[in-house]
Amino acid sequence: MDRRIDEAYDNYADMLYRLALTYMQNPDDAQDAVQDVFLKYMTAAPFLRDDEHERAWLIRVTVNRCCDLLRRRKIRSYVSLDEIQETAEEDAALDQPDVMHCLSKIPEKNRGAIVLHYLEGFSVEEVSRMLGISVSAVKMRLARGREALKDLLSPEDNHV
Repeated sequence: MDRRIDEAYDNYADMLYRLALTYMQNPDDAQDAVQDVFLKYMTAAPFLRDDEHERAWLIRVTVNRCCDLLRRRKIRSYVSLDEIQETAEEDAALDQPDVMHCLSKIPEKNRGAIVLHYLEGFSVEEVSRMLGISVSAVKMRLARGREALKDLLSPEDNHV
């Protein structure tokens, strides 16, 4: 059992961290999410047919855990007016929008598909299995995510 966990960690921890980071936007929170995923992996001891099934299970659990943490954060958090002003000033100071910053602004469900397909290199069919949605739903989320990123990355073109 320990060997299986070690192998899973070696094979997938970096990818799961990158995925969690795109959701959480904070390295510490992303590490916490990945730690929670591997803790669940150890305690739940799910039956996984093969490496692909294991990878899909870990990705699905990571996405779910990040969404849970974000939902909890949204309920319990508040932002002071000073922080809002500082953030607005920082955003105004940026000449070129950062892709990762823009990625954090698109809807979570589209972000997950974009990250898995374009950043992690999974096929549409693999993303479909990992997220538990149809291939056409993945394609729609990718299209909507690309459109949202395009709008965020080139705002000057949208005002013409």
